Amino acid sequence: MGKLLDAMRSRFLTKDLPKTAKGQFNALMRKEDGNTARVAERLGVSRRTVQRYVSGERSIAKTKPEILDRLQQEVSKDHQPRVTARAVKEAQRKGMTIETRAAFGFSSAAGSTDDPRMRRLTEDVPDHLIPEIFEAMRNGDEDRLNELLGQGLAEEYFRTSGPDAENLDVEFSDIDYVELDFR
Repeated sequence: MGKLLDAMRSRFLTKDLPKTAKGQFNALMRKEDGNTARVAERLGVSRRTVQRYVSGERSIAKTKPEILDRLQQEVSKDHQPRVTARAVKEAQRKGMTIETRAAFGFSSAAGSTDDPRMRRLTEDVPDHLIPEIFEAMRNGDEDRLNELLGQGLAEEYFRTSGPDAENLDVEFSDIDYVELDFR
């Protein structure tokens, strides 16, 4: 996982996701009440393959990387739904802040306007992005989370009034550290 997902999960969830593929598989089996057909559908494999994982004929840890990625995504979707819902509600009520040290670069319709450089920023996350940010966390989508937080930082810090700033795209990369919290 990436730094953004780790920061979100460490702040807003009370328990970590299972670390091993076997632990993740068992969590998914529990969520689906042992129904191998539903687990197979969620993982994109055959029911017989899931039955082999359950019986021990085949090791889930030694399966294809794309199946392991899908397993991690499916488990993260179901992980602590009430805790996540409570965090979303509180973030929408109080607001959310991001503190980071990362490289920020700019590009606009006319091309590159500035090379990326390290900056330390503490800014509020725009309220309209909060539900999408938590959805990206739930889906385990680091790229989408990066895009949303970069967009939030661009809105709050980099875009000033004026015609040039409205079209400014901010690239959020080379994250040294990131912390998220309620305002």
